Amino acid sequence: MCTFLWGASFPVGKHALSEVNALTLVMWRFSIASVCLYLYTKYKHMPIPNLTPKQWAWAIGVSIIGVGGLNLGLFTGLEQTNANNGALIMALSPLVTSLIGSIAQRQFPTKGALFSLVVCLSGVLLVLTDGAFAKLLGFEFNHGDQMIFLGMLCWSLYTYLTQGISRWMPMIPYTLVGMLSGLGVISLMVLFSAEVHPLQESLAISRSVFGDLIFIGVFGTVGGYLLWISGVKQLGAANASLFFNFVPVFAALTAFAYGQQVTALQLLGMAIVIAGLLIPRLVKWQYQRLTVHNV
Repeated sequence: MCTFLWGASFPVGKHALSEVNALTLVMWRFSIASVCLYLYTKYKHMPIPNLTPKQWAWAIGVSIIGVGGLNLGLFTGLEQTNANNGALIMALSPLVTSLIGSIAQRQFPTKGALFSLVVCLSGVLLVLTDGAFAKLLGFEFNHGDQMIFLGMLCWSLYTYLTQGISRWMPMIPYTLVGMLSGLGVISLMVLFSAEVHPLQESLAISRSVFGDLIFIGVFGTVGGYLLWISGVKQLGAANASLFFNFVPVFAALTAFAYGQQVTALQLLGMAIVIAGLLIPRLVKWQYQRLTVHNV
């Protein structure tokens, strides 16, 4: 359910961008998510964390980079590229997060991680270059794809740093801090952007786009996150991360339902990325199963 909600958010967001600016969409997402998470904390009687000023500054700073950077890159990028490309790029996030961890801990990535890196990048580049790898020599990429890639890097860094923050701050209040931090940054950007008019845009939107905004805020953000926490608790982080590979699949299916184009090249790229992520883990799982059986 979680990966379906996250995957569906790409084509739903693409559809909403036909009537509202990317910054307006992100403001809606953060506002709705902040209200929902605040009500959830009150319902669960969660107290405000007792943190030092340094800890608050670190939590807010990391949230601005990760949550704000992700959404800014993602939705501004979707204005200039399609939902399937965005979902495919974001599918690299678990792999990039593990590579950031290897670099930070000064450890050489495992053979499985290197295999995944090469195969997954091949699949993504196949789609982003439309099969013309000669574009790599001139770095000719769609600007929207570049923005989403930067957003993915921000999210991967945020995911890695969050592992440390989670030791002294509960995740639900931390997520609320992230939503409020992102809302603050986007509000400042809107204030200094003459071409963005959130109130006028919001009053003029159709019912279908209003439904898109509610879906992204309630289900794609709050619902997806709470389902992810529940899944990780029951399956463990390693097993739960396998399901992240279904995000581009659900994005493609939802895009098809919306009437958005899904090309054969995108489907091939998705298959390559999913294979690159799954094969090393399946080989490791099979090796562990055989080891236990032999013992």
